[in-house]
Amino acid sequence: MIWAGIDAGKTHHHCVVIDATGCRLLSRRVANDEPELLQLLADVLALGEEVTWAIDLADGGAALAITILLNHDQQVLYISGRAIHRACEGYRGEGKTDAKDAGVIADQARIRRDLRPLRTGDEIAVDLKLLTGRRLDLVTDRTRAINRLRALLTSIFPALDRALDLNNTGPVVLLSGYQTPAAIRRLGVRRLETWLRNRKVRPADRLAEVALQAAESQYTSLPGEKVAALQIRTLANEVLVLNRQVAEIERVVAARFQDHPDAEVIVSMPGLGPILGAEFVAATGGDMSAFATPDRLAGFGGVAPTPRDSGKISGNLRRPQRYNRRLQRVFYTSALMSIRYSEESRRFYDRKRAEGKRHPQAVMALARRRVNVLWALLRDRRCYQVTPPVILTA
Repeated sequence: MIWAGIDAGKTHHHCVVIDATGCRLLSRRVANDEPELLQLLADVLALGEEVTWAIDLADGGAALAITILLNHDQQVLYISGRAIHRACEGYRGEGKTDAKDAGVIADQARIRRDLRPLRTGDEIAVDLKLLTGRRLDLVTDRTRAINRLRALLTSIFPALDRALDLNNTGPVVLLSGYQTPAAIRRLGVRRLETWLRNRKVRPADRLAEVALQAAESQYTSLPGEKVAALQIRTLANEVLVLNRQVAEIERVVAARFQDHPDAEVIVSMPGLGPILGAEFVAATGGDMSAFATPDRLAGFGGVAPTPRDSGKISGNLRRPQRYNRRLQRVFYTSALMSIRYSEESRRFYDRKRAEGKRHPQAVMALARRRVNVLWALLRDRRCYQVTPPVILTA
């Protein structure tokens, strides 16, 4: 038995092969190209032993290498960069090189039994990972633009900034046309209402009244108002474009998610819609066989606290450091939404609050409970029911 560790990079990888005694059999730097990776695979297999591969990236620049190995029926283990960084402290020498990291990866694969094997990605899960990643980028860009918009609006028209919720489309449409108190007063409430209604803003009358009230409260023109107004108009138009792009990508995500065989089961859970369901499939790879128990799924999603005991101190729990951030956001957000729409979730949340837990702690406890339910539903391939089905025994 031999172990091959790959320190993955964008343009090049470094591979080190060791035997059962830790002796190096091969050390090579290869380009992230198919011919060189195939040659590396052939040379390692030529050593005449069964090979276990380990790599420190699960996607991105390592995707080609992983796919080639899996297509040739090779066992590939994943070990995180954080784990490698910590493990390196136990090896001789303070220097850091790709060859040393690859050697540590190979040796860790040799001595550890808890590393997660990588599997061929489900086509739908891979598509959803790319689509939800793009959606996250767009939402992040929109949030950044809205924050800049609010900062500029506060600098010249603070009353309007307080009155508007820029997470809604209507106020952003207003700012794409009018940004200063004087401009809104000159237009008047009726003409502003008509202008908003022509752009399909609802409720146009209420928004026009709020804007005029804010304009009537400020008659002072602040320094830099004209330049700031132009920037606000530009940012408002950027936000409107991003809104359309987010809406379009969400339609694509929802449509692709419906193709997944577990889509109906996932969205049957209160608080889980097509977007969060797609995020769940993307984060888990769409393969529940990787999670033999709900505890493993909860640990991977960061909703299972880990003990931090020492000496006489016991029962001290803390949030884990190694977990999938995107999956935790799915669990937490869906639990938060279920409090509003599910009586069972509301009762559980209220009970935790009555026990003295703070709001985030109560939501996290609910998320942990819901992981058990979701895992069981996916295992049994059945949709959520408020009253569990009765199982008859002979």
